[in-house]
Amino acid sequence: MTTGKKNPTGAGAIIAFLILGGAIVGGFMGQPSIGLLAGAGIGVAIALLLWLRERDK
Repeated sequence: MTTGKKNPTGAGAIIAFLILGGAIVGGFMGQPSIGLLAGAGIGVAIALLLWLRERDK
């Protein structure tokens, strides 16, 4: 029987896509490093929000 616990949501793909997207958008704007860092920051923030949401379940 199952214990009722669900599998946690992974956020690695979200972080990876946002890093790549940030680097691409930053490249079009002439600042790929800043875009990469912004994408990484947003991705980590989303991953933390997902973790906090699922921590209580």
